[in-house]
Amino acid sequence: MSRFVHLHLHTNYSLLDGAINIKELARYLKETDMKKCAITDHGAMFGVVKFYKEMKHNGIKPIIGCECYTTKGSRFERVADSNHLVLLCQDKEGYKNLSRLVTHAYTEGFYYKPRMDKELLEKYSKGLIALSACLKGEIASLILEGREEEAKKTAKWYKDVFDGRFYLELQDNGIDEQYLVNEKIVQIGMELDIPLVATNDCHYINKKDAFVQDVLVCVSTKKTLDDPNRMKMSTNEFYVKTADEMMQGFFKEYPQAISNTLKIADQCEFSFKTGIHYLPVMGKTENESASTIEKEAQKGLEKKDIPLEKQKEYQDRLQHELDIIQKMGYSSYYLIVTDFIAWARQNSVPVGPGRGSGAASLVAYCLGITNLDPIKYDLIFERFLNPERVSLPDFDIDFCSRKREDVYNYLVGRYGQDYVTRIATFGFLKAKSAIKDIGRVLGYPVQKAQDVSNLVPLLDYDKGENLKDAVEKEPALRRLVNEDPSIAKLVELASSIEGSVRNYGVHAGGVIISSIPVLDIVPLIPADDVIATQFDMKDVEEVGLVKFDLLAIETLTIIDDAVQYIKRFKDPNFDIEKMPLDDPNIFQMLAHGDTIGIFQLESPGMQKLLRNLKPDCFEDIIAVNALYRPGPLEGGMVDQFINRKHGREEIEYPFKELESILKETYGIIVYQEQVQRIAST
Repeated sequence: MSRFVHLHLHTNYSLLDGAINIKELARYLKETDMKKCAITDHGAMFGVVKFYKEMKHNGIKPIIGCECYTTKGSRFERVADSNHLVLLCQDKEGYKNLSRLVTHAYTEGFYYKPRMDKELLEKYSKGLIALSACLKGEIASLILEGREEEAKKTAKWYKDVFDGRFYLELQDNGIDEQYLVNEKIVQIGMELDIPLVATNDCHYINKKDAFVQDVLVCVSTKKTLDDPNRMKMSTNEFYVKTADEMMQGFFKEYPQAISNTLKIADQCEFSFKTGIHYLPVMGKTENESASTIEKEAQKGLEKKDIPLEKQKEYQDRLQHELDIIQKMGYSSYYLIVTDFIAWARQNSVPVGPGRGSGAASLVAYCLGITNLDPIKYDLIFERFLNPERVSLPDFDIDFCSRKREDVYNYLVGRYGQDYVTRIATFGFLKAKSAIKDIGRVLGYPVQKAQDVSNLVPLLDYDKGENLKDAVEKEPALRRLVNEDPSIAKLVELASSIEGSVRNYGVHAGGVIISSIPVLDIVPLIPADDVIATQFDMKDVEEVGLVKFDLLAIETLTIIDDAVQYIKRFKDPNFDIEKMPLDDPNIFQMLAHGDTIGIFQLESPGMQKLLRNLKPDCFEDIIAVNALYRPGPLEGGMVDQFINRKHGREEIEYPFKELESILKETYGIIVYQEQVQRIAST
């Protein structure tokens, strides 16, 4: 049973201020038998879903919160003042209110920090428990300024606003000013009948990690370790102390401050709902959507030029897909995509023909979402939607880069400003950048750190590879580490901060369209001149929001300019959709590697592959895109494919039954569809 709960804790989503990795924290809490824990990152809620999932996975109760920045005046005033306040979610209403508070702090109150004022706190206090925070809390700051009466009035205000849900925070961190503040806070608590709570303002897991935290702050503030004026924590006590450690020393005198952590944790019962999707219904009910998609898909199929002998195959495939789409409840998803693509085409916004696994859907082809016949190219629908692997459909829709914003604005007008938004992405300190940052923090010459960074080989972060793996993989880097103590220190420190969250930005094409106000589910943040979610792509889907990909492709803009030029000066009736796919002049150009400006075919490596392959049919272009990947390139598959195409190597099939599946790729398995068909055969 828990004897103490950490209610004030910063993960690495406190952007170069917290050094706590969420997965490592979960392991540590489990090892030290702490059954509950809160996340209170600075000013934002970037990591709360990842924290929630990881804690739940490890049998630990997650408490969602934030250490917010407050201002004594109006949030609209541009005054560089801010204090801290810890807010914890009791329930669903508390989560919605915290989401609104941190959003307004960014969108209305940002001045150096995202600040909220007392007007906002009064409006959105329900369902939230407030803690007075650290030495930078408003009450503590007033005490340190000698304004004790004002501190008492402020405490009374918070007590009234949060009505039985406000606690005065005490810490035992070895800082002299903290003990002065503690003494006064205890007095205020007694006079105003406000309960006390013990916290440790955790910024790193173990005491020895204080130096890592110090380094991260230097990276954030662009300072060196030997700069006497740099921002620095004055003790190494801000770690995740065990219950025994928290109950020693100062807190022996205030056992109620310890027991109140359990009381607060018990009151916090917010949970994210999973397994539901807040997707607008295109019609009065989902059944009406299912009926609509069936009618529209049938109409679309009738307009296609299908040979009589193939019509049954197409009809059967269409019904098969519709059954799956309707069973999985994704009729509205298809209709939403159909709607905005139709709007784009009607408003002269160039749209791509479709790519990715979505091109395998005949329903998408019939609705005009894609312009590719999946049966003609032997594409399997289950690559896109599979009832046995429940996942949201995900069409990659390409738009002309010049007019993509027009489509986004259409969606905002169609569904409402509160229901449509962009998605955040996060930048992480990877091996090379970590080395360069640490080099600067240590005061090394720029070229020295750059030379070490250049030795880091390509790492597969999806498989968990890191800087330690780089040292093992690259002999020159390993030799430097073994022979030069300064390089060893550089790499060791870089390893310690590798993976830290550095900054946030906006997903290149991700857009949320929701059936309820997005702010009810996820807080928002201004980024790159737009408003985006504070959760990344995976996390927004985890909490039920549905992502649509509206990608801006420069190639479509270039093609559109070319088409307009042709219509104006050459042929006013020119229709790019009627261009043949077997023009020998085009294949001759590709075989020469003349592909600058051609999407996915213009890199030097791709040009070399095209010159060697000498494609002479559209299927060769499809194969080129599939083959130009690390596995086929490194495994010799590309050379084998080229040699078999040009008759320099005999075409062989592992089994006679596979000839019909592998014939077009000369007996080589190139596509996922082939793997699926082979398994079936």
